[in-house]
Amino acid sequence: MDWKNEWKNLKLEIDAEGIALLTIDNEATLNALDSAALRDLEELLDGLIKRSPVPRALIVTGAGKAFVAGASISEMASLSPAQAIAFAELGHRVMAKLEALPIPTIAAVNGYALGGGCELALACDVVFASMRAKFGQPEVGLGIIPGFGGTQRLVRAVGLQRARSLIFTGDYVAAARAVEMGLALETTLPDELIERCRKFARQIAVKAPVAIAQAKRTINQGADADLTTGLALERQAFSLLFGTADQKEGMKAFLEKRRPEFRGA
Repeated sequence: MDWKNEWKNLKLEIDAEGIALLTIDNEATLNALDSAALRDLEELLDGLIKRSPVPRALIVTGAGKAFVAGASISEMASLSPAQAIAFAELGHRVMAKLEALPIPTIAAVNGYALGGGCELALACDVVFASMRAKFGQPEVGLGIIPGFGGTQRLVRAVGLQRARSLIFTGDYVAAARAVEMGLALETTLPDELIERCRKFARQIAVKAPVAIAQAKRTINQGADADLTTGLALERQAFSLLFGTADQKEGMKAFLEKRRPEFRGA
């Protein structure tokens, strides 16, 4: 499969270090997500984890001045309630698959991340924001609410009152404020955004992939569980890793004072 040209408005490049860069590329619509783009994104995510080797990390960004400016209003305008739930289910499925990828996902928010774009960023593990970035959930100004997980993931990212404020007012949030709120990890100069994300991804890429996958699963599942359940998940994942080749290699390398060579097994 030609990963750079298989999809109409998506580009995927994987470098020699196993860092994948996914660019949503439809500048004419500010990278808006319609059903076709969502289906392509779902197919890409499904294929990504079937690759050999699986990438060590995924960076998601947008082309031009937008990350993703939202879901396609031109498509949504004529939807019936039955069609709308099918559209929402597709969006939810894609965001869930992105969130559940067994590799770290990094949103490189280069510009507008509004509506479905903000929801796409929220489905990633870590968000880096260009100083030009703008975040928001402006759906109430269109007579609807966030439909790709925003009412749930935004609460978990910034808390109830801030999430209510953003969703009720539809206000945009600049990059620096997004960091203050916990919506993004840090800001960068626009020209340094992708390289900053690559640097972060490279820090992850040299660690044990199986351990990273288990850490991500345990954090995500434990975040919505009570403490006792979360601790049980941790104990289980911790013990299972002692049956992996990466654990043997990591500890052997430490004792031998050398860099480990992890194989993801």
